[in-house]
Amino acid sequence: MKTTEKETIKAGTPAKAEVMHFEIDIDASAGKVYQTMLDKKKYSEWTAVFNATSHFEGSWKKGAKILFLGTDTDGTMGGMVSRIKENIPNRFVSIEHLGMVQAGKEIMSGDKVDQWAGAHENYTFTENNGHTHLKVDLDVAEEWKVYFTQMWPAALNKLKTICEE
Repeated sequence: MKTTEKETIKAGTPAKAEVMHFEIDIDASAGKVYQTMLDKKKYSEWTAVFNATSHFEGSWKKGAKILFLGTDTDGTMGGMVSRIKENIPNRFVSIEHLGMVQAGKEIMSGDKVDQWAGAHENYTFTENNGHTHLKVDLDVAEEWKVYFTQMWPAALNKLKTICEE
């Protein structure tokens, strides 16, 4: 697996955020990788690396609201309020983060929200002879950089394993 990181700031990125970049080659078609990533059950499997209770509620359709959720260590529901900015099946998915879920409630303003509001998480699928090169670009606040540097490679390896089974 190849993991790289870019330290560039782009237009639309929240203040003090960096764009992080990760990529992996998967021995499966782009269609299979795309379907596996977005499937409700499989999503919970590969994102369990971030949170054992990770799941989503909502739709992956362009323009749709989607909640990325998990139970915190104290047992409360938390996560992100987002929308699907773009979804081109088997090629590209862009998520725009809008707010947070804290203790089961949607929070759309405040200091913690300001770190994420407007942040994007983009997935690019490139297929070549039945193999897929998956690129992940995400806007990350400085305080989350170390965490994501450790967790994203593990999550992508888990996704690879599921797709190649």
